[in-house]
Amino acid sequence: MATAAAAAPEAPKGGSKKKLIIIVVAALLVLLLGGGAAVFLLKKKAPAEGEDGAENSTEETHEPAPAAKAKPGAPPMFVPLDPFTVNLADKDVDRFAQIGITLEVVDAKTSDTIKAYLPAIRSNVLMVLAHKTSVELLSRDGKEKLAREILRESVRPMGIELDSEDEEEAPAADAPKKKKKKKRAVESPVTKVLFSTFIVQ
Repeated sequence: MATAAAAAPEAPKGGSKKKLIIIVVAALLVLLLGGGAAVFLLKKKAPAEGEDGAENSTEETHEPAPAAKAKPGAPPMFVPLDPFTVNLADKDVDRFAQIGITLEVVDAKTSDTIKAYLPAIRSNVLMVLAHKTSVELLSRDGKEKLAREILRESVRPMGIELDSEDEEEAPAADAPKKKKKKKRAVESPVTKVLFSTFIVQ
C-alpha cells in the first residue's frame, strides 16, 4: 500500500512535467514564428527603402564621380593595360596591330575604380581597335582619333558617356544645347590615353 501511495503522487508530477514541456515548446514556437515574421517584414521593407535610396544614390554618384579633379600639384596616376594584339579591318591584306595603352587618371581612387572595370574596358578597347584599318592607324590624325575613342570607351563601363566625334562633327538642330549641357555635367576621370607601343604590320 505504501508503494501504491508513493506511486500515486509521482504520476501527477510526471503529467505536470509533460504539460510544462509542452507549454515551453509552444511558447518557443510562438516566439520563433513571431521573430521570423518580424524579420520577414523588416527585410521586405528594407529593399523598398534601399531601392529608393539606390535611385537617389545613383543620381548622386553619377554627378560627383565625373567631377573628380586632380589636386593641384599632385602627380597624375597611370594605369597600364596589357598590350593589345588585334587583327585589323583591312580587306585586301591580313594586317594586325600590337598596341600598348596606358590610361592617365586623376587620382589613386580613380585608378582603383579603373582596375575594377578593367575587363569591360579591355573589351571596349578591343572592339574599337578591331574596326580600324592600317591606313587609319598609321597617320598621326588617326592615332589622335583612336586615343579619343579609347578615352570615351574606357569610361563607358563606369556609366560615364562622353560626346562622340560624330556628334561634334554633325550636330542636329537641337544638339548644341544638349552638347553644352553634357560638357558641363560630364568630366572624364581618365584625362589622357597614352601609347606605350604602337606596331602595325
